[in-house]
Amino acid sequence: MKMVKSLILGSAAALVAVGGAQAADLPVKAKAVEYVKVCSLYGPGFYYIPGTDTCIKLGGYLRVDVVANGNVDAIGNTGGPAGANNRFTNGYTWRSREDLNIDTRTATEYGVVRTFFDATFSWTTDSYVGQGNGTSIYSAIGAASAPNNANAGAVAAGTVGVYYAFIQFAGFTIGKAVSQFSAPWTAYPGNSFDGLVGGGGSVTGVNQFTYTAQFGNGVSLSLSAQDQTQYYQAGVNNLGVAPGALGPFGTADYAGTIAPDLVAMLRVDQAWGLFQASFAAHDNHAAYYGGTELTGHPDDKWGWAGQLALSIKNIPTGPGDTINLQGVYTNGATRYNIQDLAGLAGAATVFGGTNVPGAYQSIGLGIAPDSVFINGGSQQLITTYGFRGAYVHNWNPNWNTSIYGAWAQVNYNSTAKGYICGPAGNGVGGSFGAVFGTAGLTSCNPDYNIAQIGTQTQWTPVKNLTFSADFTYTRLDQSFGGTITYPGSAGIGKPGTVYELKDQNTYTLLLRAQRNW
Repeated sequence: MKMVKSLILGSAAALVAVGGAQAADLPVKAKAVEYVKVCSLYGPGFYYIPGTDTCIKLGGYLRVDVVANGNVDAIGNTGGPAGANNRFTNGYTWRSREDLNIDTRTATEYGVVRTFFDATFSWTTDSYVGQGNGTSIYSAIGAASAPNNANAGAVAAGTVGVYYAFIQFAGFTIGKAVSQFSAPWTAYPGNSFDGLVGGGGSVTGVNQFTYTAQFGNGVSLSLSAQDQTQYYQAGVNNLGVAPGALGPFGTADYAGTIAPDLVAMLRVDQAWGLFQASFAAHDNHAAYYGGTELTGHPDDKWGWAGQLALSIKNIPTGPGDTINLQGVYTNGATRYNIQDLAGLAGAATVFGGTNVPGAYQSIGLGIAPDSVFINGGSQQLITTYGFRGAYVHNWNPNWNTSIYGAWAQVNYNSTAKGYICGPAGNGVGGSFGAVFGTAGLTSCNPDYNIAQIGTQTQWTPVKNLTFSADFTYTRLDQSFGGTITYPGSAGIGKPGTVYELKDQNTYTLLLRAQRNW
């Protein structure tokens, strides 16, 4: 027994000695693995960021567009090479785009703190333009390169865009978000075409500082200050010291930023649909009449815009069918009607055929700034009216069709018409006649209308994968008459000669495949 006891004690002592010798080499105890957990507080797709109480959701889409008969994706052929209707007009324009958005939310004692970011990565066909000497260049890449050069897939030849980047907290929205003036469908009441007139609605967001008060029962009021320079300046057009010195409709002559646009929006959301009333005040802040401070400047003039929007859901024609309508009036705030993608932002120049003897072709003009002024004169604000709407019908869960339309009217006051068309309204003594001549002019009037009608059909064979076709017809109804001597444009191959002033019709077809995720 004494021998056994000695063996046990000796073994224990040996184990203690070995353990002491190796203690320094033992690994530190590993922390428990933190698995990603579902966050059910804010809807499907959110997960907790490991180690935090913040939830995150990733989303986006991949989209491929092909536009027939246009040089700009989904905007229309109302200016530049697209409006030339000649060999510089693209038969198609192709664009591939990836969109990525990141949505984070954290519950706090003051409510949810949210951040949202959305960016796009695009590659788009551009246009060939003339150089006036029998050669042309591909405008997306430059004079020294062909479109199939070695760098054709580089980032520099594509585009990266930031659509949204904002913080929401305690009723405030701070950063780049959709304007509070816009209807919830922005410029898309039932379409994919980007260029509808008839209301505000930049889908890519605008910098803003907004407070939204919730009154319950779906009623809310938003008050906002937003950056006007990003999308909401249509032009404070200086017609020049001499009539026509800066072109028939002048050239934008902005001073530095001085005041943001002030926006108020009242919205009622109900099961039957939505009603919204929006108002915006817009400061037109011009620079100098001439090249220096000594020439003086016109005083600021505030313009404004008002809009009503209505959405009706659950109508008897079928489950999910919707009618979206909106109407708008602007005075010195044109972009709230003819938005930044519509009709080349209110500067339409469309060419077509003619039957007038002695005329080479026809031309339609539609220019819509916020104001115009001459040397020593005050700003004259431009007035517009607009409407857009759509009816969307779901044939079944996989197919739907929409019919949509839009209209805008642009009116110059009598003083502005005198600047452009002369005191007698015949072009003599005005900027229009000084540039284009008056010999063949029978009517000088810068007022015009744009009307658009279209239809879109979408097929969704499986969840989150949609194929669509969107056809849009546009008519430019201008008020000039007779003929002019157009100075020509080498970039689009138009010669300087006689053109008939005439209303114009254009159309585009947009084909799209989109996978949301």
